[in-house]
Amino acid sequence: MREKILLIDGHSILNRAFYGLPDLTNAEGLHTNAIYGFLNILFKILEEEKPDYLTVAFDLHAPTFRHKQYEAYKGTRKPMPMELREQIPVMKDVLSAMGVTMITKEGYEADDLLGTVAKKSEEKGMDVTILSGDRDLLQLASSHICIRIPKTKGGKTTIEDYYENDVKEAYQLTPLQIIELKALMGDTADNIPGLPGVGEKTATKILLEYGTVENAKAHAEELKPNKAKTAFLEHYDLAVLSKELATICIDSPIEYDWEGAKIHNLYTPEAYEFFKELEFKNFLSRFEDTGEENKIEESFRYITDFTETEKIFERALEEPVVGIELLEEKGQILGLGLAWGEEETEVYSILPQGFVTEDYLIEKTQEFCQQGKLIASLNIKAMLRYMDLKSHNDMFDAGLAAYLLNPLKSEYTYDDIAKEFLGEMFPAKEDLLGKLSYIKAANEKEEELAKSVCYMAYTALKSRTSLLEALEKENMKELYTDMEMPLLFTLADMEKEGILVEAEALKEYGEKLQVRIEALEKEIWEQAGEEFNINSPKQLGVILFEKLELPGGKKTKTGYSTAADVLEKLAPEHKLVADILEYRQLTKLKSTYADGLANYIAEDGRIHSTFNQTITATGRISSTEPNLQNIPVRTELGRLLRKVFIPKDGFIFLDADYSQIELRVLAHMSGDEKLIQAYQEAQDIHRITASQVFHIPFDEVTPLQRRNAKAVNFGIVYGISSFGLSQDLSISRKEAAQYIESYFQTYPKIKGFLDGLVEEAKEKGYVSTLFHRRRPVPELKSSNFMQRSFGERVAMNSPIQGTAADIIKIAMIRVNKRLKEENLKSRLVLQVHDELLIETAKEEVEQVSAILEQEMKEAAHLSVALEIDMHTGENWYEAK
Repeated sequence: MREKILLIDGHSILNRAFYGLPDLTNAEGLHTNAIYGFLNILFKILEEEKPDYLTVAFDLHAPTFRHKQYEAYKGTRKPMPMELREQIPVMKDVLSAMGVTMITKEGYEADDLLGTVAKKSEEKGMDVTILSGDRDLLQLASSHICIRIPKTKGGKTTIEDYYENDVKEAYQLTPLQIIELKALMGDTADNIPGLPGVGEKTATKILLEYGTVENAKAHAEELKPNKAKTAFLEHYDLAVLSKELATICIDSPIEYDWEGAKIHNLYTPEAYEFFKELEFKNFLSRFEDTGEENKIEESFRYITDFTETEKIFERALEEPVVGIELLEEKGQILGLGLAWGEEETEVYSILPQGFVTEDYLIEKTQEFCQQGKLIASLNIKAMLRYMDLKSHNDMFDAGLAAYLLNPLKSEYTYDDIAKEFLGEMFPAKEDLLGKLSYIKAANEKEEELAKSVCYMAYTALKSRTSLLEALEKENMKELYTDMEMPLLFTLADMEKEGILVEAEALKEYGEKLQVRIEALEKEIWEQAGEEFNINSPKQLGVILFEKLELPGGKKTKTGYSTAADVLEKLAPEHKLVADILEYRQLTKLKSTYADGLANYIAEDGRIHSTFNQTITATGRISSTEPNLQNIPVRTELGRLLRKVFIPKDGFIFLDADYSQIELRVLAHMSGDEKLIQAYQEAQDIHRITASQVFHIPFDEVTPLQRRNAKAVNFGIVYGISSFGLSQDLSISRKEAAQYIESYFQTYPKIKGFLDGLVEEAKEKGYVSTLFHRRRPVPELKSSNFMQRSFGERVAMNSPIQGTAADIIKIAMIRVNKRLKEENLKSRLVLQVHDELLIETAKEEVEQVSAILEQEMKEAAHLSVALEIDMHTGENWYEAK
């Protein structure tokens, strides 16, 4: 049997992986997508090919060029993105750790080295596979040399194989004629110029008739079409140069050691450490037992026996710190994890079975947590859904701590926390359970589920110290202990309380929407002159921009754009477009809210939304299942939806909303005297801004000027650009730029403050709120201009929006605490950005109003007073 050698074009495969995969970074901020993609392709090919030898060729100074006359042309090659460039040396280190042979040679490109080793290996009687994204290498194909070219489409990578006959079938040419083809048609990817005006079809036709570039030149007068004839006569020197550039050297002076390129065990301890550091968890299973994971798992015990469970709880009472994880999903308790011990750690997973019921686990956990022990968990709020735990002082939430230290992640799982704060690589939920939900895993993979619960409890226990140290180091420990932990208990109270919904009123609201939707549908069809699917952008685009020939049609690959911004510009002039926008709005109201909210009404008639602390990067609280923070307020129909939210009998809604809190935070943080003075004098901030920006007396400001000034005021907070403001106000970009410039002249310290935030973010990598909450801004290091611009807006806005979010959190904690301490029946039921809603006993309205006013206004002491608007109502609509 012939031996097999696998040769890889290093830069080509790295480049393909970089552009084919979304951006990935590890904990240190190193971009890793190219390395990950390279390894993914490498392992796939190794499994398919099972080669005896392996070598990766790299350009010594990518990109290099074979021809001195071509030096000037290389300036057109795009520079390599920094995010890719930084991965190349790491990739080489990883390959070195795996014992993979790498080759480079001064003055020669990687494909020259691949060509040389491929041909010499073929001469030695080997089968050769070359992996590359560069089709120039097809010239090397033979009956024993296969060129494999990865092709990514729709996120999936397939690999095309080319032996000699495959090249002929695909291109109608021999492998060596691929050189001639590139000489004639050129290759922009490789900066090979080719002949002007000669494409692949013409070049192939010429070569099928004349064989080579030189022979075609000899028959130049006979060439068809005329532009090919002209190209040969006037630019033949380019074809000669292109042929030289396209020709791969197969006798480059490289010393190659086949014995050294033999594949041994690639999964070395050194490579394992690299894979851990790069956070490539999916690849770790390829390594033989490293000892670490199994050593930890040796301490895991899975319990279902009632008597043994009782003993475990008794044993845990002797420990000062215990890791606890209550695993629940959709209201079902699926397991409990317990872990303790510094040196010798004991870890238990208790699964409901027999006398060990779900209720028993809840009861025992609550009893245990009330013993004054230090409790560490990944998700304390999950426990609070089932039990009443009074104090947060003895509790540690590892997920919450990890969020503060890096708020950019989408979730904070035990394996991620263990990797970052314990230096351990644990199997993730997906590794143990696949795509199964926890509920399904309880029936199908009980042992793996038990192991997963053990890892959770172990990680919560062991990460506590390092997480606290990291919070202390980053000056966020106080933020964690005094704000986020008490808030966790406040949010749990709100989730338990829920908000009452008048189901019949919600149904009627939906029915009224449906009547209007059907009427609009008929009106739209009549105006269009035919029935069509209004929800189909493709069909709608054809109606608007082809049949009715409305202006402003933007053709895309999938048809005309019918996005809201396109239609909003046409709406004032065309009733049909205005009707379509209303139709869209009403169908969304019906599906998302009228129909959607009905599915969330619990048996008690209330909706119990989930309030999330660890979702937004700025620190804002979000609401899910359902999202009650997104109830529409811009239109009357949307606002009417609030009427279905009502207080229980004997109660009334009390709603308080911060007035312009982000602008007040901006005034304080920037220290701008004019803005501070305007607030201190209790002036209409938008009117005074209009007066100063437009240089007109305060009393002569028109409603339009005030609206424009309001857009600038709030736009500045969000780092708005002249383009963004021009879109918002329907004015020219030049006018918008003048507005912004005038604004900064009016409030001079604001510009310096915002610019300073961007500089701080560039220097430190993050910005902070007044309460030391950090928001990393990695986008500022991007090589992409749009990403950097986004990063600048984030740097300007996050400290302001984050500080406002912190202030409302402080107010929530204090209000909730006062309501409980003063034994009031009234309860905080909802938070929507800067607004708090309290279901207030009618006899407590005066007392609760005083609490709200005091705690919201005194949540922070700024250089401008915090003000609130407060209202009562028989439903949320009236209270707002």
